[in-house]
Amino acid sequence: MTVKPVSSPFFRALPAVLVAQFLSALADNALLFVAIALVQSQQRPAEWVPLLQEFFVLAFVLLAPFAGPFADALPKGRVMILSNGLKLLGAGAMLSGVHPLLAYGMVGAGAAAYSPAKYGILSELVAAEKLVKANSLMEGSTIVAILLGVSSGGWLADRSIDLGLWTVAGCYFAAMLANLMIPTLPAVHPGVRFRPWAMIIDFFRTTWTLVKDRDVRFSLACTSLFWGSGATLRLLLVAWVPLALGILDTTTPANLNGAVAVGIALGAGLASVWINLETVNRSLIPGLLLGPVIMVLVQVHGLTEAALLLVAVGLCGGLFVVPLNALLQERGHDSVGAGHAVAVQNLFENLAMLGMIGLYTLSIKLGMNAINTGFAFGGVILLGLIPIALARLGQKKIIQQ
Repeated sequence: MTVKPVSSPFFRALPAVLVAQFLSALADNALLFVAIALVQSQQRPAEWVPLLQEFFVLAFVLLAPFAGPFADALPKGRVMILSNGLKLLGAGAMLSGVHPLLAYGMVGAGAAAYSPAKYGILSELVAAEKLVKANSLMEGSTIVAILLGVSSGGWLADRSIDLGLWTVAGCYFAAMLANLMIPTLPAVHPGVRFRPWAMIIDFFRTTWTLVKDRDVRFSLACTSLFWGSGATLRLLLVAWVPLALGILDTTTPANLNGAVAVGIALGAGLASVWINLETVNRSLIPGLLLGPVIMVLVQVHGLTEAALLLVAVGLCGGLFVVPLNALLQERGHDSVGAGHAVAVQNLFENLAMLGMIGLYTLSIKLGMNAINTGFAFGGVILLGLIPIALARLGQKKIIQQ
């Protein structure tokens, strides 16, 4: 049955989208720490912790050419229901004893399908003049969900892994119920036939069109480095906290990840008043500070100092990545469309996550401790960004001449 909004879509349908996004994102972030506790309780090898994230991210990479067309082929509210349903199946599979990596990969597949639908539906629900406000509300709800998700996931995992998995499954089910309140809007491209090879060719044609633009290359390189670093840092903290701080629970590394999210929110707010598209190169300053701050972080042995430094990491990250996202959306809108640009960005960012988490997994296999790994990790971020910054500033000088 089609659900009709009884008033303005902005005031009736948008809250349903925001509630569904909040519950789904909360469950995603809580599940990671519950899943980590699960594999640790099974006494799996240490490298299984980063492998969880690898299986989640791999779904985004493999489904990159198909997620966007799938979101456009059906009403996006229905896509969100199906995607949350797949996440629910993944959580249920983990609860019933299915291999944790496979179960977590199912959740990743649901998240990959969910991503283009949750952003694409905003432009279908609200008028153009309210789109910025709608995006702000979406990002705000996501930040709150991350903060509550990581803290509740760690807390639940320390008390009962089964309780944590049931809670996550309940959140996914509640998100599906919220999705039912979204009006059934016409599909953007109804009746599209599933032609994998044609979709792959079209996706890589779009990618090539984008990467020929120097602004897009700059944005993709920086945002990919940032999100690859962020995914690795989240896992590094799980190993670093017991070694450096002597705290053995799951709650502390989860809460410290929340400190990073707080910093990102602060950085995003500052970026909106300090950096615009004309001054986007300013984002290189906080970007270049990311690596050194992490190198300092892994040397400390106090919880308060660690929390403050992680807020600083997030602050630098927010100032760094938010303007670059805007740059990519603006350049993408002018060439292949913002939606296609975001899809390509997702591919590059998730490839970076796979690569950097892979290096972290290798360091565990080689027997490096978390402090040395973290110091090397900060150095890799700095050394990776320096040539990008030099190339960008060099291009600016050539243009000015």
